[in-house]
Amino acid sequence: MSEFLELEAQDGIRMTWNVIPGTKQDAANCVVPVSAIYTPLKLNPDIPVLPYGPLRCRMCRSILNPFSVVDYVAKIWVCPFCFQRNHFPQHYSSISESNVPAELFPQYTTVEYMSTAETGPVVPPVFLFVVDTCMIEEEIGYLKSALAQAIELLPDQSLVGFITFGTYVQVHELGFGLLPKAYVFKGTKEVTKDQILEQMCFFAGKTKPTTGVIAGSRDGLSAESIARFLLPASECEFVLNSIIEELQKDPWPVSADQRASRCTGAALSVAASLLGVCVPGSSARIMAFIGGASTEGPGSIISRSLSEPIRSHKDLDKGSAPLYNKAAKFYEEISKQLVHQGHVLDLFACALDQVGVAEMKVAVERTGGIVVLAESFGHSIFKESLQRIFQSSDNDLGLSFNGIFEVNCSKDVKIQGILGPCTSLEKRSPLSSDTVVGQGSTSAWKMCGLDRKTSICLVFDISKTDGPDAIGQSTSNQFYFQFLTYYQHHEGQMRLRATTLSRRWVAGSGGVQELIAGFDQEAAAAVMARLVSFKMEAEADFDPIRWLDRALISLCSKFGDYQKESPTSFSLSPRLSIFPQFMFNLRRSQFVQVFNNSPDETAYFRMMLNRENVANAVVMIQPSLISYSFQSGPEPVLLDVTAIAADRILLLDSYFTIVIFHGITIAQWRKAGYQDQGHEAFAQLLQAPQEEADTTIKERFPVPRLVVCDQYGSQARFLLAKLNPSVTFNSDNPPPPGGDVIFTDDVSFQVFMDHLQRLAVQ
Repeated sequence: MSEFLELEAQDGIRMTWNVIPGTKQDAANCVVPVSAIYTPLKLNPDIPVLPYGPLRCRMCRSILNPFSVVDYVAKIWVCPFCFQRNHFPQHYSSISESNVPAELFPQYTTVEYMSTAETGPVVPPVFLFVVDTCMIEEEIGYLKSALAQAIELLPDQSLVGFITFGTYVQVHELGFGLLPKAYVFKGTKEVTKDQILEQMCFFAGKTKPTTGVIAGSRDGLSAESIARFLLPASECEFVLNSIIEELQKDPWPVSADQRASRCTGAALSVAASLLGVCVPGSSARIMAFIGGASTEGPGSIISRSLSEPIRSHKDLDKGSAPLYNKAAKFYEEISKQLVHQGHVLDLFACALDQVGVAEMKVAVERTGGIVVLAESFGHSIFKESLQRIFQSSDNDLGLSFNGIFEVNCSKDVKIQGILGPCTSLEKRSPLSSDTVVGQGSTSAWKMCGLDRKTSICLVFDISKTDGPDAIGQSTSNQFYFQFLTYYQHHEGQMRLRATTLSRRWVAGSGGVQELIAGFDQEAAAAVMARLVSFKMEAEADFDPIRWLDRALISLCSKFGDYQKESPTSFSLSPRLSIFPQFMFNLRRSQFVQVFNNSPDETAYFRMMLNRENVANAVVMIQPSLISYSFQSGPEPVLLDVTAIAADRILLLDSYFTIVIFHGITIAQWRKAGYQDQGHEAFAQLLQAPQEEADTTIKERFPVPRLVVCDQYGSQARFLLAKLNPSVTFNSDNPPPPGGDVIFTDDVSFQVFMDHLQRLAVQ
């Protein structure tokens, strides 16, 4: 496993198969698709930043890399992807075997180019706050204090705009400091760019050009007219703070049996069109703070009457959520507009009930936005996550903008698509596979917003065939991949990061042991989780449990060691041995079991899974459990109900929630106050899991929820729901004294493995 982690530290990539099945048939037999989870902007201080532009192959446009064959005498390099011979340009004339440019160093498989001549002037980022006012006074108070802190943390040169909405949408004119001034739009209609230009007086006293596209200061708008709504943070701090201080609950009356009239869709439509008019193509984020369901105008998800409940998973399955498809279609149009403009939508949804994250998912995910889901604007999940976005610290996000991601592969590999926060640019090429998964039919993707943690999952298609038509195919046994990310760095300049890798392929039945040696079971679990989530949303009547079970049985019967029809003889290589456990926990996880979660929560969990790296995805699928006791130091224990003991503290990390669980004896001692009566060892035992949890919380975004509970307490359900039910209420073997049982009819992992072994050896 450690060699996969070393490769990830160097290049930010984990592949399911590090020795690749060489033909189409072999790849199909391997069940888990050949895929890679890549973190384009992974922080690595060893990556060289080169102060010049890249050298491209004139045939396939791939970039010079350590796998290129170089003739130093003739000054020629051969591209490993298309075998084209390219001449080095004049400024490379001094190269020789003893004077090699950085991009040819074997250890620099990932390099960054920053050519100042090509990047142009540094563009400041734009933050457009879109704030919901249909909330109780207490929530508005929490939101006001959080916004005031965020405004202080904004970079001075960044541009800021401010929109509030309730029954109507108000665009505040920050450049008019004498008194508060706002433009009001009706909440029942979408707003186009032309209406924005006309109604917000962009051409007051001037003639409007009759032809051409009007967009930004380059095309027809004066800088003064833009500065009325988007101002540098340092210039409008006073005006902004006074607007935030005077924020009040939406004044329109709401009767007791009605929901507030909230026009979220219209507000986001105004925000997208305003940015499209003023700053198209520049790095801009719409930050939407939403405290309830949209009930008015486009994108509304529910009627105003409280007698009608908000849609559940059951309603969506039965097709009895009348507004769902219409709202999702509206947000898909918004996402197309934002992607075209190069802008990002971030969503902060804080309410006890649903707000419509499931409908907005498409717009947030395709623009690479951030999503934070909490119960209240006063909750630490929201407050700390919002601060983390703007704070500069060791764990800061390094928000980058306007990325374009391109892929180059050897000609026997095609790409089916990407699962993750990006949008296909519909740039079809010989690399595009006919089978499409996620964002496909292209070899280039737009990533409007990306940060150091954004990870995308590329699914490949091996197109090499066996037989007579295989003669003309490449003879070397290496496949090459190159990933190019062209993006605007968080410091403002444009950069290009290039990662090139090579993987060996094997064909035929002789290569099974080599395939097993190169199998990365953690990456495979993360890919299967993304795939099953995608299929559950994209395919009607898809049965996720059956699909995962069949995949696991096929994998075990291909790669397991056993004698036919003898389940007891079954064993798996250490490279595969944890994979069934991952699949068992994935079947029980919130990605597959939507019961007891709202559509909003499910959408949130899947969006987070789709943007996190392998290590974090594995924690979401199979939480980690650490035990603290007097007998031993902190040690990992099995995710099983037998881990519970009266004299233990357990620390569960399930990514979204961190649980500190005190055994009943420990809880009684703590309540008796022994830790304050000079019992140092006990005080330290209580402190250790708390410190570990604090460290995890500091590193993670969005900030997880911390639950501190005692055995037999009501909050203990957060731990019990994740444990393997090896001891249930109807087990023959009772738990040890101080242990616990789980009241469930779910099968335990042992029963699951017995069935798997029986089916795999058939």
